[in-house]
Amino acid sequence: MTTRTNTDTTPRAWIGCLACYNNARLVGEWFEAETADEVTLADVHGGAHRMHSGCEELWVMDHENIPASGEMSPSEAAEWARVLLASPEHQRDALCAWTASGSYVAEGTGDLPSVPDFEERFCGTWGSFRDYAETLAEEVGLIPQDAPEELVRYFNWDAWIRDLEHDYTVVRADTISVYIFRNL
Repeated sequence: MTTRTNTDTTPRAWIGCLACYNNARLVGEWFEAETADEVTLADVHGGAHRMHSGCEELWVMDHENIPASGEMSPSEAAEWARVLLASPEHQRDALCAWTASGSYVAEGTGDLPSVPDFEERFCGTWGSFRDYAETLAEEVGLIPQDAPEELVRYFNWDAWIRDLEHDYTVVRADTISVYIFRNL
């Protein structure tokens, strides 16, 4: 299995004032997404004295380390962050990759990933699917140690690995490794 060094995976949200945005003024700040639903108009404007009339609604116009596309409400950003932060930091990139793959299990009725399902399906970070498959074959005793050499020589590893991969979701982790998730 490959070890990766992780960068900061803290979910963040750029929350802006919609009224200001609609009036051609970009007013907002970056906040930790976990508390995005607690951000007020005064927080975004740098104090209540800087708010204009008509400032009523906040919106997340950008975000980072949240595996969803597009804009969202501050409460939705907070929900995403809380789900992501429920996963160990060293696995958050993998959870985001699983979600971005579209092959993830959603929690409840929304698009939020199920952390328990992620933990059950995540097989780790590997150099390649072949590396994973060969280790799995050894662990389950696919070909017994005392198998005749004639049998071992005729086993079609490429076909077995290709067929096995249909039971998994493989997502590129970086230039040298992949995340592997079991499809149940």
